[in-house]
Amino acid sequence: MKDILPKEMEIRNYVMNMIRETYGKFGFSSIETPCVEHIENLSSKQGGENEKLIFKILKRGEKLKLDTAKEEGDLVDSGLRYDLTVPLSRYYSNNANELPTPFKALQMGNVWRADRPQRGRFRQFMQCDIDILGEPTYLAEIELVLATTTLLGKLDFHNFTIRINDRKILKAMAQYSGFPEESFDTVFIILDKMDKIGLEGVAAELEKEGFSKESIDTYLGLFREVTGDIQGVRYLKEKLKDVLAPEVAEDLETIITSVDAVKTADFRIAFDPTLVRGMSYYTGPIFEIAMDEFGGSVGGGGRYDEMIGKFTGQNTSACGFSIGFERIVMLLLERGYEVPGTAEKKAFLIEKNMPADKLLTILKQAEEERSRGVQVNLSIMKKNKKFQKEQLAAEGYTEFVEFFRDRV
Repeated sequence: MKDILPKEMEIRNYVMNMIRETYGKFGFSSIETPCVEHIENLSSKQGGENEKLIFKILKRGEKLKLDTAKEEGDLVDSGLRYDLTVPLSRYYSNNANELPTPFKALQMGNVWRADRPQRGRFRQFMQCDIDILGEPTYLAEIELVLATTTLLGKLDFHNFTIRINDRKILKAMAQYSGFPEESFDTVFIILDKMDKIGLEGVAAELEKEGFSKESIDTYLGLFREVTGDIQGVRYLKEKLKDVLAPEVAEDLETIITSVDAVKTADFRIAFDPTLVRGMSYYTGPIFEIAMDEFGGSVGGGGRYDEMIGKFTGQNTSACGFSIGFERIVMLLLERGYEVPGTAEKKAFLIEKNMPADKLLTILKQAEEERSRGVQVNLSIMKKNKKFQKEQLAAEGYTEFVEFFRDRV
């Protein structure tokens, strides 16, 4: 968890305003959910590995009985949210009758994970999600990718890549290769390391898990032959025709070609059959934003058609995309990003012990400047005026006006 200095706060506020403006033009409505959720919602097996990172909250008042507690459930009844998707599912289950179909939601808010902090990763951090609930077709995926990439383009990001895959293709490749269905999750966890350990490393780990050499060779053969474009999707459609419904590949091809045809930002969308996404709740297309200057993912999402039904008892089509807000802000700070179109900034430096009548004149002058849209900072003149001006200049003040008792 960190303190945020004014320079970063200026960029954060600008990015948040740009998010609201851009996503608003795509029809997304802002909502808000509490930072605290019932522990049974957070521990519903929907959050994957994140459920191990929950900041749990003790019961309060008379309900907290430390002396008779025998297990965790006697002490804990809630926790801080670790993402915005689980709260959204609970929110929709409570309010679906009052919401349109499909419902396009925008959420921005802090989440908490008891994680190991590192570059671009904190224990408290801002998340920004857009989700479309109640839209079963690939229009949802197309809209989410276009909205997110439009935002990144407006923030002056270029040459990034949207990696896209489908969980059904992942499963079909594993099934075609002869892996038992109950082992798919193990296979995918190993596959997810492909970018770090390569094909041979994946083969070695699969072998260590006891899978047959025939299955491993067949599986890795698919990755050696497939390409990261439309042709790769078509190749798998034909190769996996006995275990993969043709519309899965056709829909993925439509998403890729549609985004490519109408995109406004400078990026490429690429088919990546090694993309797994860690969350167990994904059921269809999945995607990530790969950015070379970060050296990893700065956002991701996918379709999760079965998650909301676990709250409501009735399945609801759902698809979402989350940008790594903290990582985006970090990259902007590292490149020295300046918020465009900021107001003119003046600093009024006032001599110490200025008479009240003359101070009133200065205050009125400052108000006149502010009414014209100028940002005015009033402060008492310090002995080391040079250093004072340097500090103000670092905050973006470009003009200094000095007021002395005999010159007001």
